[in-house]
Amino acid sequence: MLSYPLSEQCSNVKVHVTNLFLAYRKTEKLNAVNQAAMPPTSLSVKPRRVAVIGAGAAGLVAARELHREGHSVVVFERGIEVGGTWVYTPRVETDPLGLDPNRPIVHTSLYSSLRTNLPRQVMGFRDFPFVALHGENRDPRRYPCHGEVLMYLKDFAREFGIEEMVRFETEVVKVGILENGKWKVMSKKTSSSTNENNDSIDIVNKIEAEFNDEIYDAVVVCNGHFTQPRIAEIPGINLWPGKQMHSHNYRIPEPFRDQVVILIGSSTSGIDISRDIASVAKEVHVASRSFADETYINQPGYDNLWLHSMIDSAHGDGTVVFRNGKVVLADFIMHCTGYKYHFPFLDTNGIVTVDDNRIGPLYKHIFPPAMAPFLAFVGIPWKVAPFPLFEFQSKWVAGVLSNRITLPSQVEMMEDIKAFYSTLKASGIPKRHTHCMGESQFEYINWLASQCGCQSIEKWRKQMFYAAYENMRLRPETYRDEWEDHHLVLEAHEDFTQYTSILKQIEKK
Repeated sequence: MLSYPLSEQCSNVKVHVTNLFLAYRKTEKLNAVNQAAMPPTSLSVKPRRVAVIGAGAAGLVAARELHREGHSVVVFERGIEVGGTWVYTPRVETDPLGLDPNRPIVHTSLYSSLRTNLPRQVMGFRDFPFVALHGENRDPRRYPCHGEVLMYLKDFAREFGIEEMVRFETEVVKVGILENGKWKVMSKKTSSSTNENNDSIDIVNKIEAEFNDEIYDAVVVCNGHFTQPRIAEIPGINLWPGKQMHSHNYRIPEPFRDQVVILIGSSTSGIDISRDIASVAKEVHVASRSFADETYINQPGYDNLWLHSMIDSAHGDGTVVFRNGKVVLADFIMHCTGYKYHFPFLDTNGIVTVDDNRIGPLYKHIFPPAMAPFLAFVGIPWKVAPFPLFEFQSKWVAGVLSNRITLPSQVEMMEDIKAFYSTLKASGIPKRHTHCMGESQFEYINWLASQCGCQSIEKWRKQMFYAAYENMRLRPETYRDEWEDHHLVLEAHEDFTQYTSILKQIEKK
């Protein structure tokens, strides 16, 4: 996976990614003054008290960069360990579709068989390479399982002393701005218990919950965006008698044994799950809006897996009709249709909104101009190599907060955002794909690097990212175990030699 289970949010993705790249280039030309690398300000560096919400990959690297810059950092994490979405649990939510706003939330969307869809060399933070280490339960494969990614993040947190900054089992309930420009963060303690299946669960005693109010200079939001499901709209679905769920609640294929299953979505996670389920199901039918209306293909290598155009309608007799005219009597519909950005704790008095999955207004996907730099978001872009992108975003946020790096004026930032939105619209990119980057991620990262005064993204990393996607296209069944970019692997590991001492220390531990 692109390092997270991706959903079918980017239909006709090649066209959209190309258009998005052009949109960025147009915005660069329209805002040349604002886009130029800004030298460090002459103002003295000022440490801030900063709240970081979430101890996943984004929160961990944000905490490190903020601490490196001299800020006082507190990381709020509702779970019992670092890792965010990479903390696997067999537990699923009580509402399979994730529509009930009062349901107990399970943060992760990982399924048991998940392996990364990017090579580990691309995924790692710049100065902490994601190399194979010896040890119990380690996975040395180039495309490792989710457990290996979690161990890497835990190694990262230990190496840089981040765990000492984290308040575990602490959920942020509300974040609001005060009249003096400070931020009040209300949190409550949670506790971990186990259910009858011995699964770890988070529980909160609403009567005896311990609430705590604290004041911070700044807040960095890193709560992830793979928890709040998006559900496909299907005519007649309210009359259809079968079962439905979102892939957020998929873990293992066994519940689908001998069932006829329809999956909506052809992204990486949808493809993985369809093959997982096909090992036990009677039939698996994958529907996607990115397929032409006449599409009806038997997946090579499978006698029970078919690709269809999108669903046209569902009916009370249990049948589902596709746009290609095929009719399937189905037991289950699984929505592999992506997620919504969701910040239920954040109160900005309407300044920051989520409209059709566009968080706005955000300057460079990070700062709301009216609240910059004291409210920032790290980890919003998708269809990216996330960990390196989070790292550069965090460096910029940390430098801006300390006055070492200067932002444009609020007016200039808003003009930049408006120009970006205009070019997206002119390029035919829907609002819901505002934060979908693809090719433009590297230009974006290099812009952040120029702002921070650090080196741009490594050439081998960019080339390996593209090679991985091409290999996935050519070898959809085996790309995780067969590849041809060996020269890039060698180049990456040569680059990693400068961090050998750190890695040896980790392996000894």
